[in-house]
Amino acid sequence: MRIKENYYLVLIGFVLMISSCKNETSQPINKEYATLVVKDSSKTLSTSYSATIRGKQDVSIYAEISGKITDIKVSEGQRVKKGQILFVIDQVPYNAALGVAEANYAAAKVGVASARLDYDNTKELYDNQVVSDYELQTALNQLHTAEATLAQMEASRVNAANNLSYTEIKSPSDGVIGTIPYRQGTLVSSTMSEPLTTVSDNSEMYVYFSINENNLLNMAREYGTLEKALEQMPDIQLKLSDGTLYNQTGRVVSISGVINENTGTASLRAVFPNPDRLLHSGANGSVVIPETYTDIILIPQEATFELQDKVFVYKIIDGKTKSTQITVSSTNDGKEYIVLDGLNVGDEIIASGAGLLKDGVQVKSVNTTSPEK
Repeated sequence: MRIKENYYLVLIGFVLMISSCKNETSQPINKEYATLVVKDSSKTLSTSYSATIRGKQDVSIYAEISGKITDIKVSEGQRVKKGQILFVIDQVPYNAALGVAEANYAAAKVGVASARLDYDNTKELYDNQVVSDYELQTALNQLHTAEATLAQMEASRVNAANNLSYTEIKSPSDGVIGTIPYRQGTLVSSTMSEPLTTVSDNSEMYVYFSINENNLLNMAREYGTLEKALEQMPDIQLKLSDGTLYNQTGRVVSISGVINENTGTASLRAVFPNPDRLLHSGANGSVVIPETYTDIILIPQEATFELQDKVFVYKIIDGKTKSTQITVSSTNDGKEYIVLDGLNVGDEIIASGAGLLKDGVQVKSVNTTSPEK
């Protein structure tokens, strides 16, 4: 009988031990999570906009007269100076035309001299009452006709001289020669649709880009007016088509006052120096505009999760997670968000892995961090 009682006691003890183990495993475990305490921060973010690069002055070169190209004095890509001869058009017919015009002008000068002499003689005879009014008026008319002929011949001479000068096509500015589609012997004229070439003044480059209407309004609010925005905007950078940053900074110099009704954007123009001629007219890139934000709440993007296009974080309240919707700025660097609403300085949130949690999870904070100011 004693043995049987001992057996029951051992059995009861075993059952109690198992029950105790079950109770221990059923208790919630406080898992450790990295958290951060929200503080005031500052951050410089950059926004990129697609851009088109143009020379400071791109001049299409056309012939002003008709004729065959007899000489091409430049090559594609060559740097030229203002007034340098680029093309020569056959000068023979224009030299001949100038010769004829100068001869006609000389003859007209002689005609004026003769008509004036005739008028002076007739006037003297008229004063002595030798000739009539009619004869005096006829002599005067002949003088006026000779003078008109001289003026006409002078205009023809100037026109012929101009045409001869047009046979030497010169560069209107310093710059770089573009494509030359024509060759020596080609017949050209002022009515041709394609230019002989293009001279690009690329000592400075104009970079054009567009921003949407909302950004334009934000810029006006931030600086007061668009004029003040131009004065106070920081220097900007240019990212080239190969992804590298251009080694010179530029400045925004103009903002269009008209919103494109089709795209809802306004055009801006920036100027970049081009001392090494690395930038070329017609190239593409993107401008990078830095903007410094101060006294802001900044959190890592990995501390957030999205639900139906809304952004949430998990606050730590009384040691437990509480999902909280926040509003973030559309401007970000892909790593951190600027929080516009939903968090206050001093709030503690889960720093990473928020998408794996749910409300009410009891957590133990470790490695509490915050973005540096």
